[in-house]
Amino acid sequence: MSLKLRNIPFSPPDMSGLEANEVRDAILSGWITTGPRTKELEKIISEYVGTEKSVCLNSATAAMEMVLHILGVGPGDEVIVPAYTYTASASVTQHVGAKLVLVDSQEDSVEMDYDLLAEAITERTKVIMPVDLGGIVADYDKVYAIVEQKKHLFKPSNDLQKKIGRIIISADCAHSFGASRHGKMAGSIADFSSFSFHAVKNFTTAEGGAMTWILPFGGEIVPLDADYLPTVPKKEGETWDEMLYRLSQLFSLHGQNKDALAKTKLGAWEYDVIGPWYKCNMTDIMAALGLVQFERYPEMLDRRKAMIEKMDNAFSGLNVALLKHYGADWAGSGHLYMVRLLGKTREETNHVIEQMAEKGIATNVHYKPLPMMTAYKSLGFDIKDFPNAHNLFVNEVTLPLNTCMSDEDVDYVIENFCEIVSNSNTLANSAIIGQGDHFQKVSAIIK
Repeated sequence: MSLKLRNIPFSPPDMSGLEANEVRDAILSGWITTGPRTKELEKIISEYVGTEKSVCLNSATAAMEMVLHILGVGPGDEVIVPAYTYTASASVTQHVGAKLVLVDSQEDSVEMDYDLLAEAITERTKVIMPVDLGGIVADYDKVYAIVEQKKHLFKPSNDLQKKIGRIIISADCAHSFGASRHGKMAGSIADFSSFSFHAVKNFTTAEGGAMTWILPFGGEIVPLDADYLPTVPKKEGETWDEMLYRLSQLFSLHGQNKDALAKTKLGAWEYDVIGPWYKCNMTDIMAALGLVQFERYPEMLDRRKAMIEKMDNAFSGLNVALLKHYGADWAGSGHLYMVRLLGKTREETNHVIEQMAEKGIATNVHYKPLPMMTAYKSLGFDIKDFPNAHNLFVNEVTLPLNTCMSDEDVDYVIENFCEIVSNSNTLANSAIIGQGDHFQKVSAIIK
């Protein structure tokens, strides 16, 4: 096969004329901010993941922060986050003034260490935020079991927290739209879930995200004397699901109690500002992209799965650890093709990245652990306390995996990666890789 130089971007948005036409229609409709297309996308997302409601926002970061605001998390509270994640998972804790608690990974797994998670829980812990890294749904069964074991420590500070009655699980599902575990879709497994629709994600609205929730009491009526936010007027007969949706709208639109769509009714200009809050709504232009992307999404997920299976088979002879995306009763979204070059240092792995770049192949690294970043060092975190997260990082490279790639592009990535890794003497007799249903065992047979 020819190794003629090609240009393989890492994660370009998969756009078609269909998206362009829908955006054009949105623009010409005269409605370009939050309006009917955004509301339709919220409805579609809820039906897809299996929740009563969803809220479309301008990012997953806004969604994760929204969860904390809705729960009333703030100073004096603690939020537990994996050390091996992107900054958005953790930065939102600082936005609300809570204390960030980082937990190390399991050995050779992108999931957090659940024993360390249990040890990290205190009377101040209000939220645990697992991360579906690479599009693979975390083991929420273990997280829920730990939360139940520690239920006696939980001290609610408002009626919503009291109603939940335990530490709240808020999932960072930025990578996992379309993933599932044990027959449930990501977005309907944790108490709250936050999706990203950023330009590099499988499903994109250019910028954007969504928040979903699944609470056993969601359909119950909220008591008129419920203390969930003093300045928010109560509505007789409103369910908890309806209240959470209304509250999220208030938080996303400056605390204004009437959005632009509601104000289009003749004579209905007047509104109130309930609180001095935030601006993080999704626009109808963004939602227009999402409506078409959703129609194409099943085919896009199938394409990702086919590419992953082809690359997994091709790399089975290399001394590398491959992220496992599919199992008997679970399926990832195929978001990231993460590879670990076993026995290699960060410098040696960077050299492989440079050689791939010389062949026109863009790669990435997921992730440099948070305790290695200046912002988190300044909060007192030290990577020496997170050895497993560090070990995941030192030899990780993420190969391009996107639905703009042709079969020839995939072959080109495979052939070059195999040649470069082989020439870098990444050889060993065998490798035992992975815990938590994440990394596959592979044997080195290249000579």
